[in-house]
Formats: sequence, C-alpha cells, structure tokens
Amino acid sequence: AVIGRAGAMAAAAMVAAAGGGDFSDLREIKKQLLSVAERSRERGLQHSGKWAAELAFALEPLPLSELPPPPVLTEEDARDLDAYTLAKSYFDLKEYDRAAYFLRGCKSQKAYFLYMYSRYLSGEKKKDDETVDSLGPLEKGQVKNEALRELRVELSKKHKAQELDGFGLYLYGVVLRKLDLVKEAIDVFVEAAHVLPLHWGAWLELCNLITDKEMLKFLSLPDTWMKEFFLAHIYTELQLIEEALQKYQSLIDAGFSKSTYIISQIAVAYHNIRDIDKALSIFNELRKQDPYRIENMDTFSNLLYVRSMKPELSYLAHNLCEIDKYRVETCCVIGNYYSLRSQHEKAALYFQRALKLNPRYLGAWTLMGHEYMEMKNTSAAIQAYRHAIEVNKRDYRAWYGLGQTYEILKMPFYCLYYYRRAHQLRPNDSRMLVALGECYEKLNQLVEAKKCYWRAYAVGDVEKMALVKLAKLHEQLNESEQAAQCYIKYIQDIYSCGEVVEHLEVSTAFRYLAQYYFKCKLWDEASACAQKCCAFNDTREEGKALLRQILQLRNQGETSSTDVTAPFFLPASLSANNTPTRRVSPLNLSSVTP
Repeated sequence: AVIGRAGAMAAAAMVAAAGGGDFSDLREIKKQLLSVAERSRERGLQHSGKWAAELAFALEPLPLSELPPPPVLTEEDARDLDAYTLAKSYFDLKEYDRAAYFLRGCKSQKAYFLYMYSRYLSGEKKKDDETVDSLGPLEKGQVKNEALRELRVELSKKHKAQELDGFGLYLYGVVLRKLDLVKEAIDVFVEAAHVLPLHWGAWLELCNLITDKEMLKFLSLPDTWMKEFFLAHIYTELQLIEEALQKYQSLIDAGFSKSTYIISQIAVAYHNIRDIDKALSIFNELRKQDPYRIENMDTFSNLLYVRSMKPELSYLAHNLCEIDKYRVETCCVIGNYYSLRSQHEKAALYFQRALKLNPRYLGAWTLMGHEYMEMKNTSAAIQAYRHAIEVNKRDYRAWYGLGQTYEILKMPFYCLYYYRRAHQLRPNDSRMLVALGECYEKLNQLVEAKKCYWRAYAVGDVEKMALVKLAKLHEQLNESEQAAQCYIKYIQDIYSCGEVVEHLEVSTAFRYLAQYYFKCKLWDEASACAQKCCAFNDTREEGKALLRQILQLRNQGETSSTDVTAPFFLPASLSANNTPTRRVSPLNLSSVTP
C-alpha cells in the first residue's frame, strides 16, 4: 500500500506546514489543527481529534476563504471508498471484527490503517471483556491481547518497505509498546512524529515511555511548534514543574490563552508541586469555562481531599455523577469522597469500578493502594501499588506507598529501596527525605539519616518534622549543642508561621532547651524555656520543677555562667515576661550537619 502521489503530496505539505517552532502565524496553525482533527476522526482516533479540535477552538475563527480544503483523494482512496464508508460505520458502533472483515484487501493508507486499527481494538476489547468476566481487578496483567503478534509481523513488513504513513507508524509503535518492546517503540514514535508532527497521539505515547531527562536529551525530535506542547507535557510528567510552567506560560503568550487543555495542565502542575491554593483556584476557573468537563477532575478531587473540603467534594461527586457516572474520573472522585468520610470499603469499591472501566488508569491503582492501607490489608495494597508502577514507573506516590506498606511489615531494607525510588522521582519533596531518614535510623545508619533530615529541612519541610527528628538524633549521639541548635531553629520556624500551630513537638523542644540551658547554668534562658513548658500539658510539671530548682539555686547565690556560649535566640515575643536574654550569634548549622 504505497502512498498515491496526491496522498504523498498532502502528507509532505502537512510536515512542511508544521515545521519551525514559532507561533507567528496562528491562522496557519489553526488550519493545520482543523485538518489533522478531521484526518484523526476519519481513522477513528477520537482522542487525538478531540485534542486538536480543543486547541483549534482556543484560536480565532477563520474566514470562509481561509478554511482548509478537503483532503485530496487518490485512485486507491476512490477504489476503497465504499468499503471504507461501510467499515467506518461499523467501527463507530464498536463492531471491530465486522469492520476489519470488510476492509480486507484495501490498499489506500486510510482504509489500511482502519483495517489494522480495527483488528487491534478487537483484541483489546476481547482482552478487557475476559478480564472483567474472569478476574478480580488485582490480577489484570495476566490476560493478553492475542492479535498483537500478528499485527507486529504485518506492520514490521510494511515498515521495512517504508510503506507506513504517520498514522500507520503510530499504530506500529502502540503494538510494540503493548508487547513491551520499549526501545523499538520509542524509535517508531519518534519516526511517526517526524512524518506527521501534528498527530498528538504519537507525542503522547512517547511521553509515556520516557522515564527521565537523560532519555529526553538523546531523542532527535522534529523542530515544530508541536514540540513545545510535548516538552511542556513531558516536563510535567517528569516533575520538572518550573520548566513546564515556563513552557505553558510561553504558549499562553503565543496566543493559546483560551485553551482549556493548557489551563488544566497548569492546574495539574501546581497540584504536583503541592501549591494547593493556586491549583484549586485554577480548577475552579476551569470549571466555570468548561462546566461539563470530566478530564482531570479526579486531580481536582485529590486537592479537595487534602484540604478536607467535604461539601465541595460532595458537590463535585454529585455533579460528575449527573454528567456521566461510568467514567473513570467520576468513580475516582466518588472514591475520594467516601475515603474522606472514612468509608474505606466503599471507596475501594469505586476505585475497583474505575479499574474495570480502564485497567491502565494509574490514579485508581494508587488510590486503591491507599484505601487497602487504611483497611490494614497490606498484601492487597502492595499488589495495587505494583500495578500502578507497571502502568507508570514515574508514579512517585506508588513507590512511596510501597515504602509505607513495607514499613508497616517491619522490613526496613525493602522500605529503603522504595523510598529511594520515590526520592529519585521527587528529589525536592521533604516527605520522601524524612521517610528515607527514618528508614536509615531504623537501620542504624545515623550519618545517612542526619543527611536526609538536614536536606529535608533545606528543601522546605512541608510537615515541619525534619528538624525535630534531626535534633533527636543529635540527642541520641550526645551532641547536645547541635540538638539545641536544631530545636531553636524548629521553634523559630513554628512561630514564624504567624500563628502557633498545634504542634506536639514544640513542648519537647522547649523541655530540651530548658534542660540544656540549665546544664549550661544560663538561668535566664532556662527559666524562659521552663515557663514556656508550663503552657503544655505534657511538660507542665517538669517546667514547674525546673523553675523551682532555678529559684533555689539563685537564692543560694549561684550566678549565671558567662563563659558558656549558648546558641540562644528567644525572640521578645516568646521569652516569658520579656526576660532579658543573652544574644550569642547562632551556630553555623551547615558545619554541624553533614
């Protein structure tokens, strides 16, 4: 099925049009998007067609004279037209075997693609039906699509003879990926992006196969404006959020400010760096613009869940249920709603329902793992997290979840491996670093543990626990000055938030500092900290006892030591009764901690 001359010219025109990474001619870009949306729909590639149409909608409408012309038909297209028209109607009704039957022997590129794609989808549908009929959702990996091997043989012959167009190459890549031939699949998707740069499906498949920035560097991608969308997407996936946000901002400045796709991606990026308020406001704005949208709403529900916003989550769940209750995202939102209400069995049920609808839906596997953890079913949790990793090795939540399950099972070496993987994916996430530190502590590798806690503090400690853990380690190693320094920094951090957070460890910090200053014979500082201890139930008695001792020693004429340099800071707002305090320059912590 060699491309006819007119078809070859049309394909070459699209490649040339997409060339050049600039956005100076938005009208030309809109023409290309409308054209590729139509070509994708003709081949049954609904999602690529939808993506191009959504992006085209964000640009200014074209006058009649500038609308893209209908695609030129070749001799082969004309011969296959009747069979193609009939088969496409069967394809749209999901009668894939029937569509493939009427397309046998067709030579045109469009009909040949639909023939192969119908066979592929027929195999996928049978696989999914068998999975739903015979197995629980945790054993899905065992059913295979029987059509893949035959498709690979036929497509590889065409590929060697250079008879595949951009869409054919895309399908060949998908078949290779399904057969776990990742390296070959990447090469074919790159080739597909060169042959037909406007087809978003090929770029997206490429995104799913790239696991780190190094892999990205070695890809020779076409220099086209589509590459900017691809890079923004892959940066988001690889947790390179700053770079992703810069790319999206430049796309908005280039003229795509109305694109709901870009707005949703920016919201997801803020969700990934845990800027929850910003992400929530963008999602709320997105829902005003596109109230019946279901994509990404599961991410929105994760944000509402983290903020414990029950009424909003309930409203979202009901709203999505009215739009389409049998969508994966809807099931995940309802699962999150039940999870927030601590109805974990019901939540797990909805995540299972999501996986029956789409066994490769990453979010549902991870969330189901979390639910099984809540239900103390560690073996099911491990299985769910492993499935999440099978679907996407970049999912740090699944690696982190596995670390937590093995922690419950008291298997620290396993924990260490999984937490390390999570940390590699999120190097600046303090939660991964604190978990790693705890792991090293259990394995008695205290130097490594100290490094982790210090790094967690340095990158911005979300849960404000790293310094306390570091201080306790120093306490254990009898490094009292460093421990005091960490507690001081911790208290400064807690109080600098403006409001004193209900923090369990504040009392621990004051108690340690009171005893430390007492040992150093710094009575003023010791009594200031002891008075702070009296404000907490668990340290009240110790605080009072220490104050009595200090009073006794002062009455006996014991003077405050002047030759001990203590790392003292207590700001005026903290020191009880504004006790005068010794101001010694704080120790340089970087020399203290590795």
